[in-house]
Amino acid sequence: MKDLMGRAIWDYYQNENPEDLQTETSISELDELPVDYLFRDFEDMNDIEQKALELSKGKTLDIGAGAGSHSLYLQNDRNLDVTALDISPKSIEVCKLRGIKKAVTENMLHFEGETFDTIVLLMNGTGIFQSLTVIDIYLKKLHSLLNEKGQILIDSTDILYMFDRDEDGGVYIPAEGYYGELDYIVHYKGESEDPIKWLYLDFNTLKNAAENNGFAIEKVLQDEDAYLARLTKNR
Repeated sequence: MKDLMGRAIWDYYQNENPEDLQTETSISELDELPVDYLFRDFEDMNDIEQKALELSKGKTLDIGAGAGSHSLYLQNDRNLDVTALDISPKSIEVCKLRGIKKAVTENMLHFEGETFDTIVLLMNGTGIFQSLTVIDIYLKKLHSLLNEKGQILIDSTDILYMFDRDEDGGVYIPAEGYYGELDYIVHYKGESEDPIKWLYLDFNTLKNAAENNGFAIEKVLQDEDAYLARLTKNR
């Protein structure tokens, strides 16, 4: 991993000639991602992010913390005991420089030794599940990281709207795999990361997977095609 996302976050924070990131997926064209978007304050976050942060309580793990904006709000405004977790070394360096007391560079599958009252996965938190073939591995890991009466707050988007419709209103979906399984590519300053698997889930598919792995699940908020879900242990 070249850590292009982390490099962009680092360049922006250090004012070292930052440029906007570019992203694309296997079903979408190149799109600009302004780096300052990753540093926005609570007031500039969307309704789903704000709701998740408002519902967070107790000892909290922020998975995929990025530049640390969610963690900072939870730590400084909500006075919660927060751990920011990300696979990007540069992002975690910036989290520490921004004042996050606990920031760890690690893949969540290898993170051990603690359990939490709240786990947040935001900005399409289901993306890290990669595909339906391995989603059980990630959900089992999340189950092990959660306290008995804890909660997981996770968002995603049903991307069915991105596919072509025929004149009768039917949706044309490629036959192979689940339609929310995409390749995701990041570009920065003329360099490109290798494609990673990224998973967008409709709520019913997430619900079935969650219930198969020992969770109860509820939809907390719907915002057009995006939603926030809360998972709790039921065994």
